[in-house]
Amino acid sequence: MKQLVVLSGKGGTGKTSVVAALADLASREMSLVLADADVDAANLELVLRPIKLEEHAFTSGYKAFIDTSHCTQCGRCVEVCRSDAIKVTLGAHQVEALACEGCLACYYVCPAQAVELHECQAGLWFRSNSRFGPLVHAHLFAAQENSGKLVATVKQQARALAEEGNADLTIVDGPPGIGCPVLAATAGATLALLVTEPTASGAHDLERVLELLEQMRVPAMVCINKADIDCVQANEIEHYCEARNTAVVGRLPYDEVVTAAMVQGEPVTSYRPQSAVSLALERVWGEVRRGLGFDGKR
Repeated sequence: MKQLVVLSGKGGTGKTSVVAALADLASREMSLVLADADVDAANLELVLRPIKLEEHAFTSGYKAFIDTSHCTQCGRCVEVCRSDAIKVTLGAHQVEALACEGCLACYYVCPAQAVELHECQAGLWFRSNSRFGPLVHAHLFAAQENSGKLVATVKQQARALAEEGNADLTIVDGPPGIGCPVLAATAGATLALLVTEPTASGAHDLERVLELLEQMRVPAMVCINKADIDCVQANEIEHYCEARNTAVVGRLPYDEVVTAAMVQGEPVTSYRPQSAVSLALERVWGEVRRGLGFDGKR
């Protein structure tokens, strides 16, 4: 089973639109499992319009709770709380949940064992059906941490579905940047496709992601989105990639039909298959397909 992860050094490069188009094109010739690992801003479902089959709680970390019936008011918890989350209200020690960082210091120092630990629900993950195959996606609640752990959960569930259904390919819509969520999304990938844009910040962030992938020993290909907006910058990106022996497999033109397709909840390749951007995406898929080792599959 092959695994393609689609990444971008920054948000807003058009990564999810590319993922949706690749899912459409790939599903015409092979079986897929899809995973939206951009859990902080998951939006692949907006294009794929899946039917949700399962919803599961994602728990991560703990919050302290003081059982006032056992509390002796010794104040040790207040002394060790680094986030100033424990207050004395009406003569009782109480934990302000929003301020609690879950460091557990109060739990360990309490001589009366009055501090309890409550596991936190930090988000949700879902298993859905899309027209291109099963989709695993998630939603991390606001102000929650451990998005890397939730990404790992999404990846694990997608892998289980792929193994169960003997899928040919898993396509992962990865998060932007180079942080822990990206590491979790990229682990075990056969190939990474990086979607960038012809801007100074796009080029800089592309460099960072390529360096990360080199350290992880994951082969990479690059797609320049809206390449015709700044042809000079696009050429510079292509020259940089050539110097790194990284293939640029496509230069997608700016096309307002992409926005129209998103409004209709369709990949652009199915909404307007003969548009310039759709034809360019078909060429990208052809290169990615070969990079994944699917040359002989039809």
